[in-house]
Amino acid sequence: MKITTILLATALAAGATSAYAQGAPGPGGPQRPERAQLNPADRSALVDARIAALKAGLKLTPEQEKLWPAVETAVRDTAAKRQARIDEARKLRDERNTRPDVVERLRAGADRMTDTAADFRRLADAVAPLNATLDDGQKRRLGILLKFGEGHFGPRGKPGPGGPGGPGRM
Repeated sequence: MKITTILLATALAAGATSAYAQGAPGPGGPQRPERAQLNPADRSALVDARIAALKAGLKLTPEQEKLWPAVETAVRDTAAKRQARIDEARKLRDERNTRPDVVERLRAGADRMTDTAADFRRLADAVAPLNATLDDGQKRRLGILLKFGEGHFGPRGKPGPGGPGGPGRM
């Protein structure tokens, strides 16, 4: 019993010491670790790869190939607009000395959702004619390749709607 108490006290002391030894966050609170930012050439290459994978995965017929350019243009436009929003948000964050208040963050989030919704609508409008010609296998692959199909994980890689065991599976 005495040994257990001594070991427990030692473990607690060691844990408290290491927690105390961690420095306090600097001005402005804890900082997120810097993530590697892709340069424009890398981003372009990744968009090209995703479009190529989408097209290859669909195995389009010659008739369906005629409908592909509108889909490709919509995917490229959506990716470019998304990147522009990210760049603008990054620029605003870097120029700002303080964190925006909750109302400002809510409004900014609403604006992002509105922009994203419009982009998704344009993408859906471009994909609709092609989708009407796809067979069941192609439609299933389209959902998977566009990240809206079965087995997709929700935000930040966690199971979510449509994900394994989640509600609303497609």
